[in-house]
Amino acid sequence: MKLFHVSEESDITRFEPRLPTRTDLDPDKGLVWAINERCLPNFLTPRNCPRVTYHCNETTTEEDKRLFLSSESVRHVVAIEHKWLEMMRRTTLYLYEFDRAGFYLLDEGAGYYLSETTQFPINKIIIRDPLGALISRGVEVRMIDQLWDLADRIQQTSFHWSLCRMGFAQQR
Repeated sequence: MKLFHVSEESDITRFEPRLPTRTDLDPDKGLVWAINERCLPNFLTPRNCPRVTYHCNETTTEEDKRLFLSSESVRHVVAIEHKWLEMMRRTTLYLYEFDRAGFYLLDEGAGYYLSETTQFPINKIIIRDPLGALISRGVEVRMIDQLWDLADRIQQTSFHWSLCRMGFAQQR
């Protein structure tokens, strides 16, 4: 399994642990965040792009699949607001790959891994077309007017889901 950090910065050579802003983590322990390859599509958008993401897991029900996926071949969805499409087209992303040593799992469903030590990337991948990168990974990209209705509904399902940067989402 590969671990990545996604950034719009092209020249990061080292990742220093930073104090977390999440209230469920120790505020005095610096962390380096990484995402596994399965959940990487959740971050293949501009950093501040609000999004609702969800993907199938071993407990996803057939009913949820029928209600929230467009076809049987879809396993992962990233939904963004219409107004972010142009920014998505203009953004270049940099995937910094890490050696797994030194990272531990925080959240299986979200694919989050943490390290408490300085990390140095072992590879950098440039993504000039995030939309194309999502599509090439078999992810269904949805453009919707506002995210809140979907966010409310998806939290009640059997999918693994993530709500990212919702503070930037259009209000209802």
